[in-house]
Amino acid sequence: MNWITPLLLFVVTWLTVFASTQFAPLAGWLGVPLSLVPGVIVYAALTNHLLLTTGLCVFAGLGLDALSANRLGVSVMPMFLAGFFIHHRRHLILREQAYAQFWLGFATAVFVPIATLLIMSMGQREPLQGWSTVWQLALGGTINGLLCPAWFLLFDALRRTFDYQPVAESSFRSDRQIKRGRF
Repeated sequence: MNWITPLLLFVVTWLTVFASTQFAPLAGWLGVPLSLVPGVIVYAALTNHLLLTTGLCVFAGLGLDALSANRLGVSVMPMFLAGFFIHHRRHLILREQAYAQFWLGFATAVFVPIATLLIMSMGQREPLQGWSTVWQLALGGTINGLLCPAWFLLFDALRRTFDYQPVAESSFRSDRQIKRGRF
């Protein structure tokens, strides 16, 4: 694997973490804090090795915690669990199908906040939760579900652009001559 693809994956993750803090008017209007990272985690878990997925989950979790009111490190474990489970079961997942990408993005975007909420509720401060939490989970899951196929298209295009393409090998050797006709 080329080093450019993982670098682009980390750069796009950094940009999505930063972008989640920049759309405050839109988030206030919708009533949902936008987090676009779960779709990137789904792509990384389905296409890359576990070490890169783990590093991306730690990087994204620490970045989200640094820019939010969460304690540092609270979001790392839920993202890692989602990435690990998807990576572990990727041989069973229809990676190329858009509907599978949508449902994986939706499920990951719902699982990560619920697991983060559970971890935060074990602490001393009780997080805010109620009926608005259901709205936030549904809208956040839908947004990530719709963006997940777009992440696949973007990263596959970047991979085709920057990675080495496999060479198609012929079944015939180039140093042999084929004689046709009678002997």
